[in-house]
Amino acid sequence: MDKAVFLDRDGVLNYPVFNPNTNEYEAPFNEKDFKLFPDVIESLKELLDMNYRLFLVSNQPDYAKGKTTLENLYSVHKKLHNILTENNISFNEYYYCYHHPYGIIPEYSIICECRKPGNLFLKQAKLKYSLDMSRSWMIGDRDVDIYCGQSVGTKTIMISQKHSDGKSGQSKPEHKAKNLKEAVDIIKINLGDIACHN
Repeated sequence: MDKAVFLDRDGVLNYPVFNPNTNEYEAPFNEKDFKLFPDVIESLKELLDMNYRLFLVSNQPDYAKGKTTLENLYSVHKKLHNILTENNISFNEYYYCYHHPYGIIPEYSIICECRKPGNLFLKQAKLKYSLDMSRSWMIGDRDVDIYCGQSVGTKTIMISQKHSDGKSGQSKPEHKAKNLKEAVDIIKINLGDIACHN
């Protein structure tokens, strides 16, 4: 069976954008605001070199909330995809949940199983790609990411940054890191531990 790394997007791969209207850090609403953190490309390449399959798992409820258009959300993803493609980085799947239970767009304002901490996308990936979840990881910056990964048996790493204050602190991740580079270093160390015990 294969192993995987499931990654949240905003706050893990790219900078969240401060919204003065809500006084919160949020996902970028358009491609011009989308910017990767330093070392993300290098870190993703390291994961591929370790033979991990990569999956993006992201809650994107801002259309459901009436804050932006689906076209804008698609354009942000397209920019990410283009950057990764230019750097020869391939994700097996990009899983986006556009729902929110308290939205204002009726068809998207539902309770669903794909919105983290729901684990529908991880279960789908496990079946489609024959993944061993005990050898897989979830990396996120919020409690919902950690709960999602732990519910299907992955190991978890919390990215701790100021923008996630108030959205994290209740879960119990196995590891914490300042950024994706540190998270990848943790995975490498754990690979060494596994090799030593085999």
